[in-house]
Amino acid sequence: MASFSLDTSFVLRILTESPDSQLPAALSFYEEQRQSGNPLFISDLVLSECYYALQFHFDFTKADALAALKALTAESSVTITPTARLVFGLPNLSQMKPGFIDRLIHGAAREEGQTLVTFEKAAKKLPGALVLAAS
Repeated sequence: MASFSLDTSFVLRILTESPDSQLPAALSFYEEQRQSGNPLFISDLVLSECYYALQFHFDFTKADALAALKALTAESSVTITPTARLVFGLPNLSQMKPGFIDRLIHGAAREEGQTLVTFEKAAKKLPGALVLAAS
């Protein structure tokens, strides 16, 4: 069984159906792999890039970008990290501070047994984060 890691350009084609010239190839590959039962992985970095791109290049709201990513990652053939799965499960994620990407970064640090060091004041809400004050 093959396993594939999807990059930002591929995920954006699926979510935005744009550009038209690349969409048929993306949809064909996606459907073939789903039907074959081949796992399709989306990394936290790709999720972060897509979240940003959907908002700033495709005019999605935060809530719509998160909803689109969450729906795609809910597909049985798509796998994501345990951290991303936990973050997507948070209620009102589009309104949370710290937000989606900061929570992925924090989760990755925790998975590695590391303390996240940041100046992001909202990170005080996150367990195991060290928030520095500017001098």
